[in-house]
Amino acid sequence: MADWARIVRERLAGLALPDDDAAQVFDELASHLEEDYQSLLGEGCSEEDAVRRSLGGVGDWKVLQRKIESSRKKERMMNKRVTQFWFPAFLTLSLSMVLLAVFEIFGPKPWVTPMPGGPRLRMTPLAVVYISWLIFLPFIGALGAYLSNRAGGRSRTVFSSIVFPVFPYVAFFVIGLPLALILDDQVAHNITIPAFFVGLSAWVIFPAMALLAGGWPVQYFASRRLGATQVSGS
Repeated sequence: MADWARIVRERLAGLALPDDDAAQVFDELASHLEEDYQSLLGEGCSEEDAVRRSLGGVGDWKVLQRKIESSRKKERMMNKRVTQFWFPAFLTLSLSMVLLAVFEIFGPKPWVTPMPGGPRLRMTPLAVVYISWLIFLPFIGALGAYLSNRAGGRSRTVFSSIVFPVFPYVAFFVIGLPLALILDDQVAHNITIPAFFVGLSAWVIFPAMALLAGGWPVQYFASRRLGATQVSGS
């Protein structure tokens, strides 16, 4: 009976993967070869022929090695993106939206900027600012920075995950609102340039600053600690 584990390790001896990943690959491939081998025996093949045909089904072992290394490299990169950016980003987005919904339902009431021209001309407020929401956003930004840093994210990745909650509002002001102005005359008559910039400040600039106020110190001290660790290690 063939020792598939030994055969696989010999054929893939130069596999450039961490020990744990390489061991997993060896076990999976050896198990696959064993299944093929047993299947061929069940079809009436001799042991020698079953071994030969099972190994022949692999093809070029060098090509297989390159495919495995490329696949695992892409998998590691994807896992890094998830842990360093996507998970912290969507967590900060979810927490900020839930917190905003809580304040919208239970209060306190937001601050509404007055509109020149009096109540008769006011169709919509210039800006609705949830001050309590802005006060809590630094804590959410700090959490996003901590999670991204802990996963090994670089500064650009960390800061992107911190300010991710404002991206939907950026998309609204850059894409959604201009389309509404083009397609709906009533919206065009009720929105002025000052209203646009006040709304942009209330929903993009101020929240981004609040998130960064919490996230930037975390990133700063984490970078200094990493630098000190590297200096002491050298």
